[in-house]
Amino acid sequence: MRRLSALLLAASALLYAAPGTAHAADNGEWSVEPASSGTGRPYFYLSTGPGTTLTDRVTVTNKTARPMTFRLYAADAYNTERDGGFAVRTQDEPRRGVGAWVKPARDRVTVPAHSSVTVPYTLTVPETAEPGDHPGALVALDERVARAGRGAVAVGVRKAVGARVYLRVNGPAMPALTVDDLSVEQTRPLVPGTGKSRAVISYTLHNRGNVTLNPRVALKAEGLFGRTLLDRELKKIPGELLPRQKVRLTEFWAGAPQLEWGQVRLTASARDTRETAAVSYVALPWLFAAALLLIVGAGSGLWIRARRRRPRPS
Repeated sequence: MRRLSALLLAASALLYAAPGTAHAADNGEWSVEPASSGTGRPYFYLSTGPGTTLTDRVTVTNKTARPMTFRLYAADAYNTERDGGFAVRTQDEPRRGVGAWVKPARDRVTVPAHSSVTVPYTLTVPETAEPGDHPGALVALDERVARAGRGAVAVGVRKAVGARVYLRVNGPAMPALTVDDLSVEQTRPLVPGTGKSRAVISYTLHNRGNVTLNPRVALKAEGLFGRTLLDRELKKIPGELLPRQKVRLTEFWAGAPQLEWGQVRLTASARDTRETAAVSYVALPWLFAAALLLIVGAGSGLWIRARRRRPRPS
C-alpha cells in the first residue's frame, strides 16, 4: 500500500500551473505559490552563484471549509517517461539539487479554512554546485491517505501540490541535445492495396547539457531517388526538457508506403544546439516478401542442384 501510494503521488497528484500562466499551482482544494510581492510570480525564478544563500517565501492557501495540515518540503524535478511532462520526486526519493538546498522555516504547516499561510525558506547553493539549471519545486503534501477504488482494488492516495522552482547557478551554459535509438516499425496488409499501412517512428530525445531546453523536432522521410514522402514538425514533444533528462517518444505515420526503400531523418534543435539522426527502411507487403523469398529460395535450390550434376574432372 505504501509503495502504491507513493507511485500515485509521483505520477498524478502533483499539480502545476501551465507554463506562462500567472496563477498558483492549484488542485481546487489548496494552492502553492511564491509569496506576493506585487509581481504576480507564477513560479520561483532564482539565479545565484555557488556558495551563496538566498531567502524567499512561499504561500499555501487552503480553499476548503476545514483546517488542513501539510508537510512542506522541496524536491528535484524530472521529465516523466510517459510524455516528458514536468514532475517532481517524492519525499522519500534522494534529493541532490533544489530538493537538498531549499529549507523551509517550518516543515509542517496548518492552514485555517479559507485562509493562507506564508512560510519563509532559505536556498543554500554549495560551493561544489555545477553551473546551469537546477529545477525543482516546493511541495505542500496532505499526509492523510485517501482511499480510491473499491473492494480488493482499493488503494491509498496522498495528494500534493507543488510550486515550481527554476534555479540557475551562474557559470558556463552548455546546451547539448541528441537524438538516440531512432527506429522505424511498419504494419502493412498481406496483399498490396487491400488495406491501410502505417509506421511507428520511435526515438529518444536526450538533453546532455546543463540548461533546460525547449526542443523542436522535424521529421522527414525520403523514398527512392530522393522523393519526399513525409515532412512535418512534430508536436508531441516536451515543452521543457530538463538537464540530463531523456524521453522516449513515438510518432505515427499513417498511410506509410507499402512498397518503398528510403530513409527517415529526425532533426532536433534548441538554443545553440542541433542534431540529425537517420535510419534506413524497406517497405515490402507480406505477400510480396513471401513470394520474393520463395523465388530466391527456389533459385538457390536450382543453382545448388545444377552444381552437383556437373561432371567432375578426371
